[in-house]
Amino acid sequence: MDIKLATPLTKEKVQGLKAGDRVLITGTIYTARDAAHKRLVELINSGRESEMPIDVKDAIIYHVGPTPAKPGKPIGSAGPTTSYRMDAYSPILIEKGLKGMIGKGKIGNNVIEAMKKNKAVYFGAIGGAAALIAESVKSSELIAYEDLGSEAVRKLEVENMPVVVVIDSEGNNLYELGQKNYLDSIK
Repeated sequence: MDIKLATPLTKEKVQGLKAGDRVLITGTIYTARDAAHKRLVELINSGRESEMPIDVKDAIIYHVGPTPAKPGKPIGSAGPTTSYRMDAYSPILIEKGLKGMIGKGKIGNNVIEAMKKNKAVYFGAIGGAAALIAESVKSSELIAYEDLGSEAVRKLEVENMPVVVVIDSEGNNLYELGQKNYLDSIK
């Protein structure tokens, strides 16, 4: 059964999610990859947090570099990128209130510890399903860092974007649980 989740992603909503939950996200999310994350964290570290182009409190950042939109579409293919590339920056954004990240692959223990401490969640989007994911995007607006091209920060309005909780706010990790369950089943 899918859990329908509307943004903003509050602490209470995060705490209700468990590793393995299938979720359909509706509302506002932001896109950013490593170059944009670096710029956001530089603003925080230099005391210029008020200049950040987005408010990360209770927000979700999708680790994606979408392709250009075809005529009549708000976005091109929008498949997830590998999230560990944001490991140096994600804990700082989580400390500032970021509650959700969407990407693919493993993330570092430093990020998981920040998630547990601040009650955040890591969602996985299906790699290879970029065109399907793009269908859930209803609008896309360039917010900042246009010079980064596909890695610029965008504000997306999504409807029923399909994701899975990979790591919940308690640190339960679907990648580890899934492997353990499989190994237990073949004993």
